[in-house]
Amino acid sequence: MRQGIAAHHARLWRYCVALTGRRDWADDLVQAACLRALEKAAQYQSGTHVDRWLFRIAQTTWLNELRRRKVRFGGGLVAVEDVDLPSGQPDTETNILARQVLNHITRLPEAQRLTVFLVYVEGFSYADAAAQLDIPIGTVMSRLATARRTLNAKLEGTKP
Repeated sequence: MRQGIAAHHARLWRYCVALTGRRDWADDLVQAACLRALEKAAQYQSGTHVDRWLFRIAQTTWLNELRRRKVRFGGGLVAVEDVDLPSGQPDTETNILARQVLNHITRLPEAQRLTVFLVYVEGFSYADAAAQLDIPIGTVMSRLATARRTLNAKLEGTKP
């Protein structure tokens, strides 16, 4: 199990950043997910993809944390202004466009943002993303289509 966690640690961290919207929270979530995976290693079924198992643990842990925060603080959602995006001076037009796209992606509704991340960043198939999010494959396709329309409209400066 330790080897599987080590092999997918970077992907898990990226997924946790997409879930939480902040690097410091992502660090905590990765630690909690890895600890939980080690504690529940006996429940891991051989043949299952370790990365998907870890992503599911992270997602469940994050949802539980959101519920706890909602009860404690009456909130639980991360404001767009609080998202800790990496800062750096882009040196080419491609980097500028990528930064604009990333900024618009972080403003998508959570369901669309996670779907875009799983399919376009992590390279999951539609079926795998549907299984990961526990939704029908048609919903994945619908979320991606809506996200693409929204992003295209924002990048062109029109209304979605």
